[in-house]
Amino acid sequence: MARDLKPHIALYGRTNSGKSSIINKLTGQSIAIVSDQAGTTTDPVKKSIEIFGIGPVVLIDTAGIDDSSELGKKRIEKTYQTLKEIDCALLVIAGNQFGAPEQQLIEQFKQYAVPFVIVHNKADEMALDEDLKQSIENQYLTKILEFSALRDNPQVIAEALKGAIPESAYHHASMLGGIVKPNDVVVLVTPIDDEAPVGRMILPQVMAIRDALDNDCICVVLKETHLQRYFDTMPRPDLVVTDSQAFAMVSRIVPEEVPLTSFSILLARLRGDFENYLKGTPQLARLKDGDKILMLESCTHEISCGDIGRVKLPALIRKFTGKDIQFDYVAGLAPIDNLHQYAMAIQCGGCVATRKQLLNRTNQAVQAGVPISNYGMAIAYTTGVFARVISPFKSLNL
Repeated sequence: MARDLKPHIALYGRTNSGKSSIINKLTGQSIAIVSDQAGTTTDPVKKSIEIFGIGPVVLIDTAGIDDSSELGKKRIEKTYQTLKEIDCALLVIAGNQFGAPEQQLIEQFKQYAVPFVIVHNKADEMALDEDLKQSIENQYLTKILEFSALRDNPQVIAEALKGAIPESAYHHASMLGGIVKPNDVVVLVTPIDDEAPVGRMILPQVMAIRDALDNDCICVVLKETHLQRYFDTMPRPDLVVTDSQAFAMVSRIVPEEVPLTSFSILLARLRGDFENYLKGTPQLARLKDGDKILMLESCTHEISCGDIGRVKLPALIRKFTGKDIQFDYVAGLAPIDNLHQYAMAIQCGGCVATRKQLLNRTNQAVQAGVPISNYGMAIAYTTGVFARVISPFKSLNL
């Protein structure tokens, strides 16, 4: 899951254009299988590496975009799906081949607002045609990098990627930045229930611990059953962060003057469309009988009686509104159909998703005029603590 925080860079191109060779050159390892046989790369393959000047990134090797076989069409479909999660693309051409497959892909780059670099590979076999170079550069307002995986230093590609990828993709963001200061005491309330992974903590909790330490805070981690004892015996903290499902209990214990928020809301600020979540959450008070809510889950998982998105949150919303509300669910990167039928959409925390994936998903609702919230904010609203748990962020430029 840690790799989800890194910038994602995918390589695209026709079969045998040398995508895998470039990945091996960039990593200095035989990560991707290199073969003259078409279709060697099937499903997208991910590899974490370090690029000087950018830092840790995830490289994604994809199948050829020109495979016209029935199986090839399915591979291309999976290749195109990666566009929803990447921060930058490397389009690899070779042998002066540039036509419909590349043009269609660039159109998709534009649709998903993906910056891209074009590399003419295998320059040792065939030099880039000057007329083609001028035509592409004039049409797409970008420079083509001529490269040979056999003889050239991969740093030239790394530098090109550094110039293309947005700095926001690789500058470390902070969950707690701006709402805490050095030496603040941050109490993290972490219930251990049937949804907690055995022997581990959930990702937002782990991230919050590290972020508190990165901000030079004193970090106290405890279960909700020990929170009252903490306030009875210890100095008041500067911030309390809780699991959203414990809002009702925790908000009764934590004095009003102590800032309170949740792991889910912190993660939403870090990865999600926080501003539109804030705007969309009050839609919960305007729901009517028969309204439908679309629940957006980032992963597929086994459903239990304690499932937050499938069981607990729908029950909270029905109780809060007193209305007959219907719920539909879309998991992973599955397509969303007919968004206009929904009164609102609610996105999960996105533990296993990248920021790019979450924004591409929730932007569909925003563009359709459908109010959007997230699990943590929806729970806060239905339990009457929404204004309180977003107050720590009110002074920030979001």
